[in-house]
Amino acid sequence: MSIDWSQLPPPQPAPDLDSQGFWDSVGHGELRLRRCTSCALWHHPPLEHCRSCAAPTGFEPVTGTGTVCTFIVQRQPAVVGYFDRVPYAVAVVELDEQPGLRLTGRIVDIDVDEVHIGMRVDSRIEPLPGGDFHFLLYTSSVHREVSP
Repeated sequence: MSIDWSQLPPPQPAPDLDSQGFWDSVGHGELRLRRCTSCALWHHPPLEHCRSCAAPTGFEPVTGTGTVCTFIVQRQPAVVGYFDRVPYAVAVVELDEQPGLRLTGRIVDIDVDEVHIGMRVDSRIEPLPGGDFHFLLYTSSVHREVSP
C-alpha cells in the first residue's frame, strides 16, 4: 500500500507548559503572547518569568500587525499538508507592540514575488486542517509600508 503524501494534513503543534496559553488563545480566535507583569516586556517564545527582571509573565492580547523582517519562498513541496500550496512565503514578522517581538507565519492572499522586507502585514487566525488547532497567517497591509 502506498501513501499519497499530498492528501495528508499538515503537522500539528505539540503544546508544552509554556506555549499552551498561546495555542489556547489562537483556538479561541485571539492572538495572545506572554508579557511581564512588572516591567511589561513581551516574550516570544513564551517564558514563565521575565528575562529582564525575573517577574512572572502572563498571556495578554497583541494586535498581530507588524513588519516583515525576513522571509523565504518555498517553491518545492517539502512539508506534508502544503504540497499543493507551493510556492508559498513564510515570514518572520516583527510585531508593532515591541521592537524584537517576532512571530513566524505563512503570508497568504498575495503573490509570493510581491512579498518583501519592510512589508506591512496583518494577522488572521484559521483552523489548521487535520486536528483541533488553529494557526496564524499574515496578509498584506498594502496601504502601510515602512523602509527596511
